[in-house]
Amino acid sequence: MPVEFISAVHTDSGASGPAAAGRTGFDPHYLRRYARALDDGGFDHTLVAYHSASPDAFQVAQFVATHTERIRPILAHRPGVVFPTHAARALATLDQISDGRLSLHIISGGSDEEQRREGDYLNKTERYERSDEYIQILRKVWTAEGPVSHDGKYFTFEGYYSDVKPVHGLIPVSVGGSSQDAYRVGGQQGDIFGLWGEPLKETAEQIAAVNAVADAAGRPHPRIWVSFRPIIAPTDELAWEKAHRTLGVLKNQAKNTELLRHYRTTGRPANVGSQRLLDIAERGEVQDRCLWTAPAVATNAAGASTALVGSPETVAKALLDYVDIGCDLLSIRGYDPLNDAIDYARHVVPLVRQELAHRAAASQAA
Repeated sequence: MPVEFISAVHTDSGASGPAAAGRTGFDPHYLRRYARALDDGGFDHTLVAYHSASPDAFQVAQFVATHTERIRPILAHRPGVVFPTHAARALATLDQISDGRLSLHIISGGSDEEQRREGDYLNKTERYERSDEYIQILRKVWTAEGPVSHDGKYFTFEGYYSDVKPVHGLIPVSVGGSSQDAYRVGGQQGDIFGLWGEPLKETAEQIAAVNAVADAAGRPHPRIWVSFRPIIAPTDELAWEKAHRTLGVLKNQAKNTELLRHYRTTGRPANVGSQRLLDIAERGEVQDRCLWTAPAVATNAAGASTALVGSPETVAKALLDYVDIGCDLLSIRGYDPLNDAIDYARHVVPLVRQELAHRAAASQAA
């Protein structure tokens, strides 16, 4: 499979004051501009994130699909919120609207606090079990030629059939996480497996863990999706100056409890991925070529938060380091989301693709 680039859409600019009046959380004009910038910039996919307080992800994904020509939305979805038969039909409909561009990212949920905001009181292991069952049901409904029934641990139904099917028969399913439960479900069910940006050694170990599960299940290895927040400037020195300015902004945001009211959880993060980022940060602020862990500390590792810092050439080389260990889906989204996406498309993505093309040509010649 070719190496592809992922971004993440934002539904508003984060602006305040009169210009943002009435647009808190969702500004369709900004979202349209953002989606088109990704489409025009050559990104292959864009994550449509999910949170209990955010604009509805299904509708955001449809908006992105209808205002772009080629970029593929990756819809984040929580199995505990929508019954799987309804989700299968809704996802197939959205896939038809997007002309087969949709992918699905299953979020089992790393925070009990956040899950309970939407009435989900299962523990983490149970949530991953439910995700496993949920994915199986989706695929059963998508491929069924007649009514299907299911009697499982978390879901039961009889005689369900959907008239609408995905364009290509199935929708690619992504699973993410850094726990043993995540590796198990991802290896057994995922077409894609998502990781946050850790050092190369730890990333390779996680890939091996997922692939071992896939091997035991007799399945192909999932494609590996790894996420970073690059900070770039014309030179490495200028990039590090920019990085420390960015860190100051992040620290100020972390102190602003009103800004983070929906995303705040208490104490050390409950999910293994965030714990790993914080533990890695304790071992060093800069690792490998240019992996910077300070943003993870400033945000309490709230999501993908590690950065790659340097000139476009340095960051491109760092991304290629991850390609070399088996990552073929590179997620790059910045702390200044729209401007960073435009800069990545101009200065980083072409360098990575040029080097990969050079490698392919050299391999063919050999």
